[in-house]
Parts: sequence; structure tokens; C-alpha cells
Amino acid sequence: MVTITVPASTANIGPGFDTLGLALNMYNVYEFEEINEGLVIEGCSDKYKNKDNLVYKSFMYTAEIIGRKFKGLKISMHTEIPVSKGLGSSSACIVGGVFGANSLLEGNLLKDDLFKIAVKIEGHPDNVAAAVYGGLTASIVDEGKPYCLNYNISDNIKFCALIPDFEVSTHEARELLPTEIPFKDALFNISRTAVLLKALEEGNLIAVNVAMHDKLHQKFRKTLIYEFDEVFKICRDNRSPAFFISGSGPTLMNIIENSDFTNKIRYDIMNLKYNWEIKYLLADKKGVIVNR
Repeated sequence: MVTITVPASTANIGPGFDTLGLALNMYNVYEFEEINEGLVIEGCSDKYKNKDNLVYKSFMYTAEIIGRKFKGLKISMHTEIPVSKGLGSSSACIVGGVFGANSLLEGNLLKDDLFKIAVKIEGHPDNVAAAVYGGLTASIVDEGKPYCLNYNISDNIKFCALIPDFEVSTHEARELLPTEIPFKDALFNISRTAVLLKALEEGNLIAVNVAMHDKLHQKFRKTLIYEFDEVFKICRDNRSPAFFISGSGPTLMNIIENSDFTNKIRYDIMNLKYNWEIKYLLADKKGVIVNR
């Protein structure tokens, strides 16, 4: 049996659209065991206990690359990452399946090779990169080949995630985006992404606040998030150093100095129409962990 632990992730981080990712200390744990025959999946709702399960499909995709046959498979799942909330749940499933197959079937593929496989399944690298390598990542795809670099992130950087009890479709969130953008908007985001990376490394919250602004995606995507304006006002009034949509939403993220912020906003958040879970998070700097 092998156990794969995969962190949650937040993507885009303001101006770094489809490029930046960051791993968080919220985890899905997947256990893989070869059995005599068939497929057994535990730890998820019944609708996912079949061959359409993304963990299983990613396992099988990788097993085909490795070329190793097996009798049957049991997958046990212990999940903390909420589904369809902008915290990298699909990437966690994919990374879990890819790394699980390589370990259980003794594929001997390197981490960089498994990263490329996971990106091919997912279709974009931002969440996958953070889940695989941990910490703060910047990734690109050039001629079909993904590349990723890690950046240090200061221990002074903490996070407050506001996770609502509704979902946002990633496809619908992407459909809202324009096919063309003004040159000045592209320049706006490029300059702020460059500054943001260094600010996160240094833990410079003043620079993080300035660099967090975006003109490419958040103003469109916020229309799909109920009570966005109300939540933003609560966080701003309580002096949130930085506020952004996690991935395509609906989770809204604050970068903060300490857990005091979560207590300050709790009463106002609890009085909103929708239920918003307030979660204090730290950066995960290890990425995926494999245990045999």
C-alpha cells in the first residue's frame, strides 16, 4: 500500500493569472492498494465511487505510461480540500492519482516527469505546480511543455480563506473572460506580478497590497460570487493587507499577518446570508508527499 498526501492550492493570486500558484496546509490523503480484482473506492460520495473518479482516471492514465499491469485497485480517500471552491481539489485528485500509480506500480518516474503528466491531464499548470512542488510557484507552458520555478515565501505571510457554501463553475468563470485585452491592462498585470513575487518572498505586506491588484480576470469573475462586495467591504474595513479571488472562486482569500484578523471579521461574516467558513491557513512548502 502507498499513501499520497497532496496540499490544497490557490491560483492566480491577484495579477498572476494562469501563472502563479501557492500550496496551503489543507490536505487530501489517498491510499492505494492492489487487490485481487475490480475497483473499490472509499471515502467519497457514491457518485464518485466508479471509474469516472478523477483519482482513478489519473492513476490509470499514468499506469498506461508506466506499462505495468495490476489485478485490481482499492483507493481510500481522506479529504480536507472542498470540491469546486477554488482551492485546487481537482489538481489534488490528479496529483494523487499520478503519484499513486508511479509509487504503487514502481514506475520510477521522476517528480518533474510526473508533474508533466499531471499538467497534461489537468490542462493548465498553476494549481498542479503548487500541489507537486509546494510553496509559491510560477509556471508556464511552452510548445506544449510545462515549466515551473519555485519562489521562497516569507514565514510572515499567513492566509485567511473565506469558503462559502456554494460553488462556482470553473468553465463558466472562464467563459466570462474577454478574448482580447487593452495593452495597458496587460502591462498593469505584468508589472504587479513581478513586484508581488518579491514582496511575498520578503513578507512585505505594503508591497503585497499594492501589487495584488488585477485587471484581467477578477472584475469579471466576482459577478459569479454571491456577496462578493459585502465580503470585500468587511475585509477592507478590518484592514486586510491583501484580498483576492482564489482560483476562479468562490473562495475569497486574504493575506494577513496573524490569526487576529479571523476573529475581527467573524461576527460580520456570520451575519451574511450565505454561510462562509473562515479558515486560517499557512503556506505548505513541501508539496506532494509519498509514503510506501
